[in-house]
Amino acid sequence: MPAVEFTHSRVELARIAEATLEHARMLGADAAEVSVSEGRGLSVTVRRGALETLEYHRDKGLSVTVYVGRRRGHANSSDMNREAIDRTVAAAVAIARLTAEDEAAGLPDENRLADPHTLPDLSLFHPWALEAESAIELARACESSALAVDERITNSEGATVSTQAHQFVLANSLGFLAGYPTTAHSFSCSVIAQDEAGMERDYWWDWRRDPLDLEPAELIGRSAGRRAIARLGARRIPTGTYPVVLDHTVSGSLLSHFVQAASGGALYRKASFLLDKLGERIFSPHVTILEDPFILKAPGSAPFDDEGVATARRTVVAEGVLQGWFLSTYSGRKLGLPSTGNAGGAHNLLVPPTHDSREALLREMGRGLLVTELMGHGVNPVTGDYSRGAAGFWVENGEITHPVSEITIAGNLLEMFGAIRGVANDARPCHRYRIGSTLVEAMQVAGE
Repeated sequence: MPAVEFTHSRVELARIAEATLEHARMLGADAAEVSVSEGRGLSVTVRRGALETLEYHRDKGLSVTVYVGRRRGHANSSDMNREAIDRTVAAAVAIARLTAEDEAAGLPDENRLADPHTLPDLSLFHPWALEAESAIELARACESSALAVDERITNSEGATVSTQAHQFVLANSLGFLAGYPTTAHSFSCSVIAQDEAGMERDYWWDWRRDPLDLEPAELIGRSAGRRAIARLGARRIPTGTYPVVLDHTVSGSLLSHFVQAASGGALYRKASFLLDKLGERIFSPHVTILEDPFILKAPGSAPFDDEGVATARRTVVAEGVLQGWFLSTYSGRKLGLPSTGNAGGAHNLLVPPTHDSREALLREMGRGLLVTELMGHGVNPVTGDYSRGAAGFWVENGEITHPVSEITIAGNLLEMFGAIRGVANDARPCHRYRIGSTLVEAMQVAGE
């Protein structure tokens, strides 16, 4: 597939956006916002050496939001010819005229918008001239490396190679108009190991903006195979309360739950266990959380949010104390606060490590549970109550002794946050939430 094959140039996307705004004004909208985007990609999956799926992706779309007074209307179209755009704008205006007034509705404050002329280059666009034949060979190499790890690897769920490119332009009637292209490339592999005691599955993957930064396909496969073999012989452990290390592959879920509870939508609906916690210690003093939208090539990097509001580096949690929320313009107004540049979600979150490795955390824990997989969705965002299926390894004297499966770990997120005793320096750059393996002092474990 050619490295760049967009149907429209960004200049053309900008013209479409400007024409859409003009038509909204003609139909009586007092304010409007439009996003015009285009994407393309290739995805290949190989299973047992045979091609299973080959998909080319091409999409384009236009999304328009209009305001008639404080009434809001929204419509989308996947067709960007002039007639379709006019119909889409007319639909949005018609919807706005039928909706109720909402004092929080409206475009962002003009002084909070990013300056389109001074946007930083965050190195988010690295197209990959990957042909289908080459993608298939990479997927085969990935899978064969996994199958070659050990004769006990008896089956495969496949290896996938994917490359995606996307570009967009965002514009509004305040004069903001900006956009940029991005890319996303990935390898993944999942295999099944089997012995006399049963079967176990595991996987490995990598995701990057730049294909040159991807871990080699063969390494992805070997990692998947080794992880599957390591899980053979898994057994349950006695029910009890134990210290738990959440491996770096699952520790990011703690930040995901935190972001959900600290987001404006949950707060103004009073559906968050963090209500009224601003300025209070909600994590242990070992935890500081930084938001940095400007990391080169990172998955969560962006010079502005989904509304055009400028993003900024900031400290969200300082030594356990909650410093700020994740707010869009609308949720901020509902709370009487300014936008934090988080329309569309949090950007790159980083937790500085306290330990130089996962092994150091295990030594500090001594005896307890290392969790490498979480299952289910047993988290109550209102109360913070937490209960999820888990698998991993039992640790004695700081060393892994045997794999563990068919257990449940439980607690309350506020208590878990407060019980964090250390974070390892093993976070991967392919994650939006960069937190290494994390030691939680005590959790309830349901086993035998």
